[in-house]
Amino acid sequence: MKLKEGISFENLEDKKFKTLLVDEANMEAEAAFTHYLHNHKNGVSQSFKKDALEYVKSYARYQHPEYKFTSLAAEEALQYLIFNQTEVPFPAPKKPKFKFIDLFAGIGGFRLALQNLGGKCVFTSEWDKYSKQTYKANFGELPFGDITKPLTKSYIPNGFDLLCAGFPCQAFSIAGKRGGFEDTRGTLFFEVAEIIKAKKPKAIFLENVKGLRSHDKGKTLATILNVLRDLGYFVPEPQIINAKNFGVPQNRERIFIVGFRKDLGITDFTYPKPVKEKPTLNDILEKEEVSVKYYLSETYLETLRNHRKRHESKGNGFGYEIIPNNGTANAVVCGGMGRERNLVLDHRLKNFTPVTNIKGKVNKEGVRKMTPREWARLQGFPDKYRIVVSDAQAYKQFGNSVAVPAIQKTANQLILRLNNDNL
Repeated sequence: MKLKEGISFENLEDKKFKTLLVDEANMEAEAAFTHYLHNHKNGVSQSFKKDALEYVKSYARYQHPEYKFTSLAAEEALQYLIFNQTEVPFPAPKKPKFKFIDLFAGIGGFRLALQNLGGKCVFTSEWDKYSKQTYKANFGELPFGDITKPLTKSYIPNGFDLLCAGFPCQAFSIAGKRGGFEDTRGTLFFEVAEIIKAKKPKAIFLENVKGLRSHDKGKTLATILNVLRDLGYFVPEPQIINAKNFGVPQNRERIFIVGFRKDLGITDFTYPKPVKEKPTLNDILEKEEVSVKYYLSETYLETLRNHRKRHESKGNGFGYEIIPNNGTANAVVCGGMGRERNLVLDHRLKNFTPVTNIKGKVNKEGVRKMTPREWARLQGFPDKYRIVVSDAQAYKQFGNSVAVPAIQKTANQLILRLNNDNL
């Protein structure tokens, strides 16, 4: 597109422009721009329009600094860009049934699940730059950044129905105190609570590691529940949900916390029951031969065996594990031995010439790591989900993600309660 000023808007992904933009405008400008494009049909877009226009103007100044790019021309450019967006794998539903926001969004596991149920995401935030790349590639929106910053919070619109957050677990300073809102200051949960207090969504859906239940002898979870209930929400007892019971062959336990604004009159909630389907590892394994780069070297395999022997001699169960094809994977995690605890046997490799720098030869026993795509499937991400980062980042992203089917089943129960004349 070229406007009468002679400005072309065909290369808004120019890396040099984005580098300059950080110096010339706030770092959230691109996020506001992409959020505006995806919310132009609802009132939420007004939360992003001002900065979206500034983003367009900045690009015009970058292309032709000698031109005075008018606000009218910026409006024209925005309209063009709205109707000429690049297609993304997971667009929002055309006729959404409810609105939600996605905090600590990672790579969009919550968003994928909620969109599948007819939800429209109207705000998202995530601080990790690589996760933001993956998120944008799949949903077309760049998440806003650090949710602890007042600027980031200022973009959150009013009037959404559901707040979703997979917030990190942190200890609270509650010694000798009741464990209320003020006691959570300085933690990331406080940021979530602050948003709930200000925006008062109809419902909340929080996810965390299983260990939250016993964290700090149970004080952390007790404080979280106290805060949510003091903020005016009916919060039933949280439940530990295992992904393997909801359609993926992964033994992944996470604590789910839901809540409903008390004025809605909802006083009961039933978490979803396990589904009948019990897939095995074989259902998610690659159908074609896998690259030699995923196969362990003989040297590393011997190191893993020695490591396990040392722990077994001490009565510990630590060490690598080879998952049988008819079995269930251990939880995929980004740290520790996440990959080594989920090794598989695959004898299809024909060329054993290494393509990466390894010590020793490639093992002939067929022992390999799972691929990032296999990890994606273990988390319930469909195959059209784009992996646009390095393998190292992909493992980290899927290891940190929520299991989409478990989220979706629970969210469906939540939406059914809200649909009782409350949406």
